[in-house]
Amino acid sequence: MPRKFKIAVSGSDSDRAASQVHDIGLHLYRNDAGQMGFEVIVGGGLGRTPVIGKTVRKFLEPQELLSYLDAVLRVYNLNGRRDNKYKARIKILVNAVGIEAFTKMVEEEWQFTKGKDLRLPQAEIERVKGFFKAPDYLSVEHAQSSLETEFIAHPAFATWHKQNTRDHKQPGYRIVVVSLKNQLQAPGDISHQQMDGIAALADEFSFGELRSTHDQNLVLADIAQRDLFNLWLKLTDLGMGRANIGTLTDMINCPGLDFCSLANAETLILSRQINETFDDMNYQYDLGEIQLKISGCINACGHHHVGHIGILGVEKGGKQVYQFTLGGSASNDASLGKTLGRSIDQDQVVVVIGQILDVYVQQRETDETFLQTVQRIGFAPFKERVYGTHQRSAA
Repeated sequence: MPRKFKIAVSGSDSDRAASQVHDIGLHLYRNDAGQMGFEVIVGGGLGRTPVIGKTVRKFLEPQELLSYLDAVLRVYNLNGRRDNKYKARIKILVNAVGIEAFTKMVEEEWQFTKGKDLRLPQAEIERVKGFFKAPDYLSVEHAQSSLETEFIAHPAFATWHKQNTRDHKQPGYRIVVVSLKNQLQAPGDISHQQMDGIAALADEFSFGELRSTHDQNLVLADIAQRDLFNLWLKLTDLGMGRANIGTLTDMINCPGLDFCSLANAETLILSRQINETFDDMNYQYDLGEIQLKISGCINACGHHHVGHIGILGVEKGGKQVYQFTLGGSASNDASLGKTLGRSIDQDQVVVVIGQILDVYVQQRETDETFLQTVQRIGFAPFKERVYGTHQRSAA
């Protein structure tokens, strides 16, 4: 094929896989008739040419998943550009021919394989599903716990429960997100001692299963409510009990110049400065959900294009400077952030973040999130605050 190809799959109501910024995104859902199938999204991507993918088929029955994706790949292989590696992505092809023409090409190609050898028999689907059976959950009366006594005695546990646990489809259980955003480590880093410790906790509390997420955290997916307090105590002993999921300091951060030969600018210094400056967790909780994403080069490994606040490090004239974007999202309402203005010197990045947050706090309405405020009031108030008072930005 012309170049690399990435597929993301999301099986929940909320897109947890940034599927709309991949070459192919698959959304598994039930249609109005109660049938399970896939919405197929094609042509997303970040990097030099950020694009939100477009739907090419609203509903695809699971049996034809392989045949349809084969048709998409064939169209890309036959028509994708090979003369320029930066243009050799399916998003370039989709944008060049238009989504209607691309969809027609795929549908025509699909006729050669639809209902034939690549069609998945239901027996094969059931066989594969058999490898993903639900664990042996406790009964509700044995799993659940009100935890009120623990909440009163340990307010920090109550806060962690609110920030770092999620609803579970199984009554009596919670999903636990383990933050890898420790103030003393690079975002996403974990020591071998911590890894050994978290593996033991997975065995003890979560049926031996530990998951990693694209936003550089870990998930213990099946925790009985009665075990949450003991789990929190042991996570805290490991230095992994920080209650900051969904906050400003729960940032995605590529390794930047410290560890990557492709990077143009440092990024880990920014995460340290952000943690040091915005160390008041009550302030972070008051701000609500803010997705801060940082990349050290145009390849966008930090997904800065789809951050509520995105930061891109670039090199200009031998100097590291940083470009800000606002208003991006990788969720169901996927959108690309827009550039706020000219680049900012490294020593002013945290100052600018503070100015942006000040505008939000002053302008937000009741229960309004940061992203909703940006969408409502637009860029002008943020731009005026940053560039109306900021005199040390790069040219």
